[in-house]
Amino acid sequence: MRVHFILYVRDQAAATAFYARVLDVSPSLDVPGMTEINLGGATLGLMPERGIAKLLDGAIDPSASSVPRAEVYLVVADPESLMRRALAAGGRELSPIAPRDWGHRAGYVLDPDGHVVAFASAISYSSASKGEGP
Repeated sequence: MRVHFILYVRDQAAATAFYARVLDVSPSLDVPGMTEINLGGATLGLMPERGIAKLLDGAIDPSASSVPRAEVYLVVADPESLMRRALAAGGRELSPIAPRDWGHRAGYVLDPDGHVVAFASAISYSSASKGEGP
């Protein structure tokens, strides 16, 4: 099984530039209507909002809500580095990197399309059980 996570974006080129810069990865596919960025065992897809509306013959209006429509949760070795790159690339900090009660240190940004992006790393069990950060 191969997993694709597809975000509907207002501006495909801007979204591609944001994620390529933050993740430091070039797209494996970048054509009008779809960008794909391989993330190891999964693929992040970026599709223009008008593309999904057309594909589904107008059955949905993905641009109708101002509520974030997706979260990309990335477990990485150095969440601080990716958080800095996301902010430098135009993301907006929602929550700084901090220990979370599910055993990760995680920080959250909002990408230019309003999707929540989290950068996290695991806290060792001994630190997590003591309520301490890394």
